[in-house]
Amino acid sequence: MTSLAPIADFKIFSPTSEAAIVPDAIRSAVGTLTNYAVALADLAERIDGGFERAVEAVMATRGRVIISGMGKSGIIGKKIAATLASTGTPSFFMHPAEAIHGDLGMITSDDLMILISYSGETDEVIRLVPSLQHFGVRRIALVGKPDSTLARNCDIVLDASITREACPNNLAPTTSTMAALAMGDALAVALIERRDFKALDFARFHPGGSLGRRLLTRVRDVMHTRRLPIVGCDDPVRDVIVAMTTSRLGIAIVMRDDIGEPGAVALAGIITDGDLRRALLRREGIGGLRASDIMTDQPLTAQEGEMLGDAETRMIEAKVSNLIVVDAAGDVAGVVQIYDK
Repeated sequence: MTSLAPIADFKIFSPTSEAAIVPDAIRSAVGTLTNYAVALADLAERIDGGFERAVEAVMATRGRVIISGMGKSGIIGKKIAATLASTGTPSFFMHPAEAIHGDLGMITSDDLMILISYSGETDEVIRLVPSLQHFGVRRIALVGKPDSTLARNCDIVLDASITREACPNNLAPTTSTMAALAMGDALAVALIERRDFKALDFARFHPGGSLGRRLLTRVRDVMHTRRLPIVGCDDPVRDVIVAMTTSRLGIAIVMRDDIGEPGAVALAGIITDGDLRRALLRREGIGGLRASDIMTDQPLTAQEGEMLGDAETRMIEAKVSNLIVVDAAGDVAGVVQIYDK
């Protein structure tokens, strides 16, 4: 078994004494986390062909991976099911007591069951086995006792045994539940690698999260298109301020006549609140200034079909919070903004 040296050097010094004091709560926390570290290192050393067979079994499953466990093992099972489901393995949790009272109807022979019980003797879980055998469902036991009843009646065994719980009474499921969770995460990560599951795949299952927004949303989906603050190059600064105030975007988009095409205009620049302030600092009055005098020419732009994540990355790198959006013809289509640079 792997052993780690205790963290003996963790000390708190009193300002009036050179004596080192380790409070009981901190000593307890260090002991718990050291216990966990030892258990995880030991668990890693015992990974064997059973783990590879479990990965292959999941990959070969045409249905869903169903996780079941009682009590604290059930809570861990819910987390494992959620992790698998969000990383490309259709999965859900089934309560063993509910299963034997009708929910077994959710299971088909195409499914795979992962049954969690540290002792391997949990009655509610054991009672599932005959029905699962009858249905022809393959079974993986995630147990702390490889010679238990559950382990003997499953096709594959994942050994998550520990030396002792972190609980001082060696009773409360602490280290054992951590080991089961770690084994579930290890299985999920191995499946991510086997499936070549990429960030974009992950985002598809997380459309409401920040990653999903970055990877699935296009600029056109979030850009401002109404009442755009457009001014001409020769417009006085007073008109620029009115346009900026009316639009509430804090910017003005400066357009110029497109020489060679009568009536056509083209993007010339952008004026931000910062451009206005800098103009005020450079001279006492701005009454005689035109938009072209204070604008930033060659502003940063984005195509309306561009991914929002790519656009935001360029904005952050350029340290700007506004991006002018153009369509395929190069005409101004809108403005996209970020505020969390």
